Amino acid sequence: MSTTTGQVIRCKAAVAWEAGKPLVIEEVEVAPPQKMEVRIKILFTSLCHTDVYFWEAKGQNPVFPRILGHEAGGVVESVGEGVTDLQPGDHVLPVFTGECKECAHCKSEESNMCDLLRINTDRGVMLHDQKSRFSIDGKPIFHFVGTSTFSEYTVVHVGCLAKINPLAPLDKVCVLSCGISTGLGATLNVAKPKKGSSVAVFGLGAVGLAAAEGARISGASRIIGVDLNANRFELAKKFGVTEFVNPKDYKKPVQEVIAEMTNGGVDRSVECTGHVDAMISAFECVHDGWGVAVLVGVPHKDAVFKTNPMNLLNERTLKGTFFGNYKPRSDIPSVVEKYMNKELEVEKFITHEVPFSEINKAFDLMLKGEGIRCIIRMDA
Repeated sequence: MSTTTGQVIRCKAAVAWEAGKPLVIEEVEVAPPQKMEVRIKILFTSLCHTDVYFWEAKGQNPVFPRILGHEAGGVVESVGEGVTDLQPGDHVLPVFTGECKECAHCKSEESNMCDLLRINTDRGVMLHDQKSRFSIDGKPIFHFVGTSTFSEYTVVHVGCLAKINPLAPLDKVCVLSCGISTGLGATLNVAKPKKGSSVAVFGLGAVGLAAAEGARISGASRIIGVDLNANRFELAKKFGVTEFVNPKDYKKPVQEVIAEMTNGGVDRSVECTGHVDAMISAFECVHDGWGVAVLVGVPHKDAVFKTNPMNLLNERTLKGTFFGNYKPRSDIPSVVEKYMNKELEVEKFITHEVPFSEINKAFDLMLKGEGIRCIIRMDA
């Protein structure tokens, strides 16, 4: 690996040239890492709904041409000036948000919302010099959420890399760098259900299933899955879901259905859809006196959450979470250890695998709603 240190690397990357058009495998030039940056060789990446959302570019500023991708596992190739806690050969998971370890958020035990490295979906360049490390024939190709893992090599700020156990299989644990940790942490770190308690999970996509997995690990006795797609119910049983509610099957609001099922409401709820109506239902379905609802899904920018203040005064708690309240560098290595210790089952999230040359198949699968996570093998 050391032969490429300080050199421009030419490699393959899947470039999104314009919104909604298939990605094109191109030869790109990847510049060496600058101050506080690390260049990594990506071995496995996976497709997350966020990649599709920004590829479609329907609800935000379109930034193209761009290299998408943010769930991945790789190996450090070289490090830039000032990087002391990583070295070539280290196994890492790049994360769409970061941990500078110096700001007020990073120094707080309660927050993971780093001032310096918090997710920025509009920025297509590196922080150090406001330039891209990717180019084709001298023309810049923009970064995506600081990771851009749909490339054989990428450059990432050191604060957005979790150094993990080198024995952990990267083709499995790569999915822990975004959605799975988000849902898992929402339950384990924020909702914190007690053993024997009841938990409702709204939305049974990858994040919701990870939230259910967190409830299973916590020893919840009833895990109620709520989704408009009945096809998801059978699969969700593998993640500990014990009962299912499809709001379309009832004439009354789903929060009333759940309250009746559970003698007044569930102990905890986790909302993973981002739809404001589901958020309100998730809050109003928890039991008065001790119920806690956690919002995970990202709503439309104009959405407004409305509920009667008495729901709060009757001792229900409403919380929000970002990336499951995990600090990327400090906490994600321990999530990988949960997998290594067989506490957390990751394989069941991985339903498909494609070679890098067929990355557009992964997009097709997600657009059809098939499977949970598709692993993209960079060497194939």
